[in-house]
Amino acid sequence: MIGYIASRLIRAVLTLLITITLVFIFIRFSGDPAAALAPPDAPQEVIEQYRRALGLDQPLWSQYLGYLGQLTRGDFGYSIHTGQPSAQIFLARLPSTLLLGGAALAIALVMGVPLGTVAALNRGKTIDRFVIGFSVFAFALPNFLFGLVIILIGALVFQVYVGSSPDSFFDVIFPALTLGLAAMGAFARFARSSLLETINAPFMVAAEARGIGRNRRLLRHAAPNAAIPLVTLIGLSLGGLIAGSVVTEQVFGWPGVGQLLVRSVATRDIATVQFIVLAVAVTMITANLLVDLLYLLIDPRIRAQ
Repeated sequence: MIGYIASRLIRAVLTLLITITLVFIFIRFSGDPAAALAPPDAPQEVIEQYRRALGLDQPLWSQYLGYLGQLTRGDFGYSIHTGQPSAQIFLARLPSTLLLGGAALAIALVMGVPLGTVAALNRGKTIDRFVIGFSVFAFALPNFLFGLVIILIGALVFQVYVGSSPDSFFDVIFPALTLGLAAMGAFARFARSSLLETINAPFMVAAEARGIGRNRRLLRHAAPNAAIPLVTLIGLSLGGLIAGSVVTEQVFGWPGVGQLLVRSVATRDIATVQFIVLAVAVTMITANLLVDLLYLLIDPRIRAQ
């Protein structure tokens, strides 16, 4: 068990280091940051001053080591537009994004998993075909299109604009429904396929042959085994709470991290872009690490190995 945990921790650290390196390289090779920050009609002397101020006149390896040193000291840079620390700007937007992503994940779980369970228990029936069709439709429908439809209906039919204020329940529920629709379809399909596979497994047939009741077989034997793929999907969804709402936040004008990322990329705010990407990477890596550790509790085969 200690070796399992140690290997997952080493893998997480290596993944984070690779992510930091790739972010550094892509930012540097996507164009000259100094030329992008300077005014359009700035002479070459001014661009060189920007380059020296940002340390871009140093060799690439020196810039990389300096960047790693800044990260270890907790110095993530400052926004070139506001002069505030990029971490402070990010944290100011984070609660709105977590509220939206958390509500979307709750909707997807509360609606998707029961639908998939009902479909699996009624395989081949009308409700099963309905759930399959709905899950495919929900997963395939672009969330920005669904969001635009909601905005148009609210504005044209009810004369209400939804989605711009985290303080109102109705302004939260519609963007969350838009963001959670695809995840709802994914949860329904995973729950159905996983439960069907578990129900038809040999140990379930053996449990039925021993006279164990249907409800007990489903709750004590089928549900824990069917939950393993769902735990992986939930972990990925948790990791995508920050970065998964970029399009939805743009459509609804939601003041979150996704909208901040789009604006930072458009204005070449390098420090803010780097911090957001690293924060997303850390969230994904942490979520996957927690899922791997959770497997120790729900999958006895890993403990046995």
